[in-house]
This record gives sequence, C-alpha cells and structure tokens, in this order.
Amino acid sequence: MKPKYQIIIDDIKSHILSGAYQVGEQIPTEYALQDQYKVSRQTVRKAILELSNEGYLRSEKGSGTYVSGQYRAKSGGTSGKKTIGVITTYISDYIFPSIIRGIESRLNEDNYSLLLASTNNDVLQEKKALEMMLSFGVDGLIIEPTKSNLYNPNIAYYLSFKEQDVPFTMINAYYEELEVPFFCLDDVQSSYLATRELISKGHTQIGIISKMDDLQGKYRMKGYIKALGEAKLRFHPEQVLSFDTETKQDLSMNLKKFLNTHKDAISALVCYNDEVGLEVVNVCRQLGISVPDKLSIIGQDNSYIAKNANIKLTTLTHPQEQMGRDAADWIIKKLQGKRDLPNTTYYQPMLIEGETVKEIDLLSS
Repeated sequence: MKPKYQIIIDDIKSHILSGAYQVGEQIPTEYALQDQYKVSRQTVRKAILELSNEGYLRSEKGSGTYVSGQYRAKSGGTSGKKTIGVITTYISDYIFPSIIRGIESRLNEDNYSLLLASTNNDVLQEKKALEMMLSFGVDGLIIEPTKSNLYNPNIAYYLSFKEQDVPFTMINAYYEELEVPFFCLDDVQSSYLATRELISKGHTQIGIISKMDDLQGKYRMKGYIKALGEAKLRFHPEQVLSFDTETKQDLSMNLKKFLNTHKDAISALVCYNDEVGLEVVNVCRQLGISVPDKLSIIGQDNSYIAKNANIKLTTLTHPQEQMGRDAADWIIKKLQGKRDLPNTTYYQPMLIEGETVKEIDLLSS
C-alpha cells in the first residue's frame, strides 16, 4: 500500500499533467489538503516538498503554493536529441513488434530517441503511460488507443499535449471524441472482403466473431454486415459471438459453446483477427469439426502467428511495419514545421488465400 504522502503526490501530479491545475495556478492550501486526504500537516508538507524538488510546485512565503513548469526542464526530453513517445496496447504480441520496428527504423534515420510504453488495453495503465510521457517531456507521441470503441476517461491528457503544442498521431484506431490525425487499416473493407470471399465460395450462413471494445471490432462488424446486405443475405444476431478485453480469456470456452450450438447452422466464420481465427481452428480440432470441410474460417491482419501456424490461414493484409514508419515520418515532418500533412491515412487490405476456406458445391448441397 502506498504511503499517504505518495498518494497526495500522485494525485497532484495527475492534476498538473492532465491540465486540471495549470502552470501558475495556486493549489489548495495545506489545511485544505489535510482535510481532503485526512492526513497530518507534516504529511502534506512532505508531499509538497517532494513535488517542489521535482519541479512541479513552487512555494511563495506568505502567499501559497503554485504550479511550476520546471518539471519539464528537469525531464530527459530537453536534451539535444529529440524523443518520440510510443504507447501501444501491447508490445511483444501479435502485430505490435512489426509496428514498433517500423517506428524505430524511421526514427533512427533522423537520430530520434524512442520512449516506449504499453497499456494492456487498460485505461488506468494508459493514464500512467500518458503521465510518464508528459513528465518526460517527449517532443512527439504515437499512440494506439485503449478500448477505442468506449468513452475514454484520459481525454484531458491528450488535450494537455495539444495545449503544449506536442504533435501526436494515432495508429490502428482513434478516439472519435478528438480531432486527431491517424493511420489505420480500412477495417470496414477488411471484413467486407473477408465476408465477400466466403459468399463468392457459395457460403450463405456466415457467422462472425468480433471484439467490441475496440474501434476495429466495430468497423469489422460493419464490413461484415455491408457484405451480407449487398448479397441480400439475412443478418442473424445469434450467429455473432462478441468478446472484449476482459472476456478474451474465456474465448475458448465460449467458442466451444457457440460452435456446438451453431455448427449445423453456419458453414463459415469471419474472425476479428488471426489470433481468433487460429483459436477457432484449435477449438474445431477439439470438437472434431473439420476445417475447412465443415467450417471455413477467415482471419484478418496477416500476422506472424498466421504465417507460422501449422495450417495456412486465409487472411487479409495489414500494413504493420509500413504503418509504423508512416506514423513516425508524420511526427518528424510535423516537428520540422512541414504543413499540409494528411490527417487521415487508410491502408487498403488484400486477401491472402490459405487452406481454411472451402468452396461449397451448391448442386450437391
């Protein structure tokens, strides 16, 4: 458990970094802080002294304690070498190593440093990462949003970056509440092409597995519905299996229930990504469902796990390393004063045929 003075330090820092306390603004009095945190005057003074030593506060005798901007001057971001912060949901999993490699390679070309953090798709960890970037004084920021399909309580931190003229861009998704440049796969088109491929192979009963706390999942669902509509196929809500970050750990168990219930009603599945697609393959093996003879499966993202799996998954491309390079290039050009940079960049997916989709013989069926 944190000492009481540390709780006060963390809270005041959060208020400063999020812009709730502005530089030059007076913070509550020692008495008010005592009352707020139910602590002694000595504990409050210890917290204020620590924050003053770090450059967050300054005290004026007989007047009070004020927010100082000196913490920025104390940070590593003011050395001769510019530093770009990178916040992703994950670092070592799935497509993220390729994205980070693209960012790093472009930054190295212009001698920029990289400060990396991850959120595990958790808004509290995102808050800590944003506070770290603001404290360090990064010159620019590349972010993959956390739970991008839900309201984000950390919007104030992004507005603080804007107020300080620190350029930032988002990758893979964006917060719809903010006007922010972004680099994204066209997720609607990706799932649309996946569904259309299955329809072209004669499938008419097509389910989908989608992640609904991320914007990608929302748009991939939209592409699936669009393709069904164009083909005049009915959308069946019961053929949708949704999950989110918290329920992902139960996906295998939920897939077993879903497939046992619908194995005779559906002949194909569009999957949120390759990771989910391969999990479906694994569950099908456990249930004795032959892929693709009994169930056709399409993943998305053309990830390294799909490339290295013991079955060649039909999937769609994702720019990965190129997206990372392009986002880093945008930040560098912004810092160099370039204007007329794109605010939206969508990458078009392409189908990669594998072994997990079977054409249905309509005459025999």
